[in-house]
Amino acid sequence: MSVIQVDLNSDMGEGYGAYKMGDDAAILDIVTSANVACGLHAGDPEIMARTFSLAKTKNVMVGAHPGFPDLWGFGRRIIPYTPGEIERLVAYQIGAAQGLSAYADHPITYVKAHGALGNLTQTEEDIAIAIANAIQAVDKNLVCVTFAGAVMERVCKDKGIKTAAEVFADRAYDEEGHLVHRKIPGAVLRDPVQAAERMLRMIQGGGIETVSGKMLPVHIDTICVHSDTPGAITMASEVRRLLEANGVKVASFASPQGL
Repeated sequence: MSVIQVDLNSDMGEGYGAYKMGDDAAILDIVTSANVACGLHAGDPEIMARTFSLAKTKNVMVGAHPGFPDLWGFGRRIIPYTPGEIERLVAYQIGAAQGLSAYADHPITYVKAHGALGNLTQTEEDIAIAIANAIQAVDKNLVCVTFAGAVMERVCKDKGIKTAAEVFADRAYDEEGHLVHRKIPGAVLRDPVQAAERMLRMIQGGGIETVSGKMLPVHIDTICVHSDTPGAITMASEVRRLLEANGVKVASFASPQGL
């Protein structure tokens, strides 16, 4: 019987200047991949270099986490850029992450779109193509982390870009398999035990569990716990503990043993 393996990732490096968001040092002791903000929705060169260096010391794989240039809204608002503009914005941010991760001697191996930009890739093919084009132009060997079952997953595969399908431990899913909007009550999950139990069901069942309890079959490579969610450290720790207690191997998809 083959062992189930899954990655555990978190968005980090999301402070700015003197402002801090989340406890990156603590969550880096738990996760296996770190998505580092590239300076437009959050982050700056100092934070990026420090986060890449810290991830290296903890043997955590790193990726670029590009988003809309929206510091005020933390990248969670849709900004009506054209697909061409999005393509160049993403290429710009991947380049920044490549430069500072190389500076830290811990190069990025993947890209994961942040916030509103990432959400659009669930259903909007032109946005998914723009991001895939940016990845392909800058470094075709980078893996693209996509929503499990999203349009982005198909677009990348059509272009020959490796993908890692993601689900969220701290977010609810609707009956279509899309994230419930953050403005709707219950969209963000806060109970670490319930979140971990749901993740175990999803990984073992090979699907997305909706708010009604329905399971939508999808392939899953990685689980995200947002570092800015209240109680993120406890939740990430409980998710990992429960998975490993049930025979699931937690390891980065971007490691030599990964994809």
